Amino acid sequence: MTDLFDPAHAARLDASDPLPTLREQFLIPRHGDGEQAYFVGNSLGLQPRRARDHVEEVLRTWAEVAVEGHFTGESQWMTYHELVREQLGRLVGAKPSEVVAMNTLTTNLHLMMVSFYRPTPERPAILIEAGAFPSDRHAMESQVRFHGFDPARDLIELEPDEPNGTFSMAAIEDAIRTHGHRLALVLWPGIQYRTGQFFDLARIVRLTHAAGAMCGFDLAHAAGNRELALHDSGVDFAVWCHYKYLNSGPGAIAGCFVHERHANTDRPRFAGWWGHEPSTRFLMGPDFTPTPGAEGWQLSNPPILGMAPLRASLELFDAVGMPALRDKSLRLTGYLETLIRQRLDSVLQIVTPAEPERRGAQLSLRVAGGRAQGRALFDYLAENGVLGDWREPDVIRISPAPLYNTHADILRFARTVEAWRDAA
Repeated sequence: MTDLFDPAHAARLDASDPLPTLREQFLIPRHGDGEQAYFVGNSLGLQPRRARDHVEEVLRTWAEVAVEGHFTGESQWMTYHELVREQLGRLVGAKPSEVVAMNTLTTNLHLMMVSFYRPTPERPAILIEAGAFPSDRHAMESQVRFHGFDPARDLIELEPDEPNGTFSMAAIEDAIRTHGHRLALVLWPGIQYRTGQFFDLARIVRLTHAAGAMCGFDLAHAAGNRELALHDSGVDFAVWCHYKYLNSGPGAIAGCFVHERHANTDRPRFAGWWGHEPSTRFLMGPDFTPTPGAEGWQLSNPPILGMAPLRASLELFDAVGMPALRDKSLRLTGYLETLIRQRLDSVLQIVTPAEPERRGAQLSLRVAGGRAQGRALFDYLAENGVLGDWREPDVIRISPAPLYNTHADILRFARTVEAWRDAA
């Protein structure tokens, strides 16, 4: 019988994997004389080696031709955002005209709600999940207040109905049915950040539209993690960041999707010069003519130095493709789950749904004995070069990123947990 905790077995799994690791394309943090086992791609992805090349190209152009860099070469700054448009579309299952890299996630969320949260006295409400990421909740509460409504009544927070703090589809359906007559917007995560639960976007969209409301998603933990089909799902809008699974650096420029049916919308928006259609932008006229599609929501010219690392990451994603990455993610996360259930279930409780279709790369773990034991294990892992992520009040998140994590990394995590348990 195969010993799953045998390093030779993990090595064989890595050697025979249908998608060989692209680990050599990334800079792996060091620990002692070796490398970390880094499982925090759901918080900050590792630096692609090519990121430096793209940043230095921009710096070199700036140094050599200064302002003429806007119009010089294949990577000219005037159209720099277009260099990632098609790759972003493939990444999230959208047409190129439906996506744009701009701003930061919460800024984009506010810009989208200006257009797609149009409350009335009859329909003032937003439906979100209880325990939403604080930035999302702050944004939505402030939007409700801005429009003169009361968040205590009109920000509806659905409580989880499953034992580990996850949501059944039946509960979501019931909430939309119950509150549908009051809903202006449903804003839901693609993957819930604390539990790692993935949601059926297309079904939520259908339910929301049937209730007469708009539907948007925060895909911070889903973009670059799960295959997405934003166009076919009928999503009205979506926002996401690029510094997690998409490895574009701390505070990286974010992404935004607007479905093509809204490409020429007369919905109100906060306008900016860079959202004006390009052919007449430099006529400097007073009237705003939006670029059709997602680019019409741009405000200012993009930060070129900030966008350069995104190019490096998207080149890797585009070369491999999300289907192959998702297949590898299933293998890695499945191995992690198996190791926990085989020998560590007295220590670790898996919070994330067991069904692979209801999760991405992340497994959220609670440690037996409560928060103090959880922090003790988390600190022990870090001291031994195994870096996960802590989320209050008591969750350790471990996220094997298929671009650079390996079965050997996962075994190292499991054996370190085992050593901590046996030393207690």
